[in-house]
Amino acid sequence: MGEGRAATKGMVCAHHHLYSALARGMPAPPETPTSFLGILEQVWWRLDMALDLEMIRWSAMLGALEALESGTTAIIDHHESPAAIEGSLSVIADACAEVGVRVVTSYGVTDRHGPDGARRGLAENERYLRSGGRGMVGIHAAFTCERETLEAAAGLAADLGVGVHIHVAEGEVDRDGPEAIRDLARADWLIAHGVYLEDDHGLPGTIAHNPRSNLNNAVGYARPFRFANRVALGTDGIGADMLDEFRLAYVMHRSAHVTASPDTAWSWLEAGRDLVPETAADIVTWSYGTIDPWHLAFTTGVRPVEVVVDGEVVLGTDGPTRVDAAEIRAKAAEQAQRLFARL
Repeated sequence: MGEGRAATKGMVCAHHHLYSALARGMPAPPETPTSFLGILEQVWWRLDMALDLEMIRWSAMLGALEALESGTTAIIDHHESPAAIEGSLSVIADACAEVGVRVVTSYGVTDRHGPDGARRGLAENERYLRSGGRGMVGIHAAFTCERETLEAAAGLAADLGVGVHIHVAEGEVDRDGPEAIRDLARADWLIAHGVYLEDDHGLPGTIAHNPRSNLNNAVGYARPFRFANRVALGTDGIGADMLDEFRLAYVMHRSAHVTASPDTAWSWLEAGRDLVPETAADIVTWSYGTIDPWHLAFTTGVRPVEVVVDGEVVLGTDGPTRVDAAEIRAKAAEQAQRLFARL
């Protein structure tokens, strides 16, 4: 059972934060967070403020490498680096291209750093997209944005013919987020999390479900099976191993409904390809011979033995073919120490 090798199309991580790859082992925050907002303030908003372009480059390189090693050939990234905004999206795109992984990236516009910070975030989205970058317009979340900023980001996306990538109702602090964007959201928007969305919320777009992150942040289980929207699986920055995320998505669904099968979580996994259609031509050959949701839900350790992107073997039996994995990990470790020193 499962002997031999089988192939699939490339996996897609529908919601990632590549800048978070350097966070592992970071110093403890000044105060122990006791709420979701506290986690944002004490951990992630301190970390993103400390990033510079060199850190962003090696964090993206490491994140892309780990994605490739997991059979993930495309990443939909949501980025923030308030002290290093200009050029950041190109740094991320170039790093992923070097590894051989597709990326759809965006800058998360926010008013957390005042009107100038919001303006610069919008400008970076526009610069990157107008220069030919593959991406969306990013918004951090409605609760960190003024109405004017939300309208400007939505308008820019519409003008450029792309969607908006935004966190919505991830925690109680953003419970009013859905109402704030109700008249702005469109079918091409990517709505991350949705834990506190009403069953009949009425927002168009795709829901990016991130079960591991939601549990880690103690915001709850989104129960995405209740939505009429298309649902796609993401990791919210905790790597890009989509088979692992699929297993967790399944058992969480099962915990809520004893009749649930892995087929539903597998459909969420496959929906990511709708967002990056090029991955349909990518080929991932796995170390396991049966690509079936009921097999993979209970079989750990399944890894890619070869990954082909755009007709090129970018991962083989000896590892990545374009880059030196050991060098990436060493450089990323150096940048992590620089980051930790700033924290």
